Amino acid sequence: MAVSRRAFLLGASALLAGCQTNHSNDKANYGAQTTEPYPLPAMSLDKIKPELRRTEVDYATSQPAGTVVVDTPARRLYYVLGNGRAIRYAVSVGREGLELRGNAYVGRKAEWPTWTPTANMIRREPAKYGPLAGGMKGGPNNPLGARAMYLYRGGNDIHFRIHGTNQPQSIGYAMSSGCIRMLNHDVIDLYSRVSTGDKVVVIQA
Repeated sequence: MAVSRRAFLLGASALLAGCQTNHSNDKANYGAQTTEPYPLPAMSLDKIKPELRRTEVDYATSQPAGTVVVDTPARRLYYVLGNGRAIRYAVSVGREGLELRGNAYVGRKAEWPTWTPTANMIRREPAKYGPLAGGMKGGPNNPLGARAMYLYRGGNDIHFRIHGTNQPQSIGYAMSSGCIRMLNHDVIDLYSRVSTGDKVVVIQA
């Protein structure tokens, strides 16, 4: 699906977003998650650049509250709150040629999900992904991390996900196989806000 001019303009607005940030909640946002099936330790803030930390920002958009906006060039995801505000998260996006394009919606959600490589991934790297064709159980070593939101169009899974990661060093870069990666602490937060059916707008340069 081609990216509309409107989506491009949304991208321009995203680049201007975030001039008012508040990192006073960072310690709580990235504290230990002890009630998880696989408890997460607190993240050391000196290992998360301030610009990569979750924060509420000014965000001008025509999209309604509850929309997820993925700004691919900026490697940022916004959850629209309405009234000119949004929650901003840093993400990792697909390597060149593997990026998600066009809009979608959240078709289903899962906690500590099973991961199964796509047919394309197995074709591209059979030695690496072939043995996992039957799926990998959720857990700390699973590449989908603590949560996954599965993206759909017209009732069909398009095999792109917004998910956690066991590679936090990838956040802020174009390193994934096409999906949108988030820090596990951040994806748990987004998961709690997003409902099945919510719109996902993807901005490309």
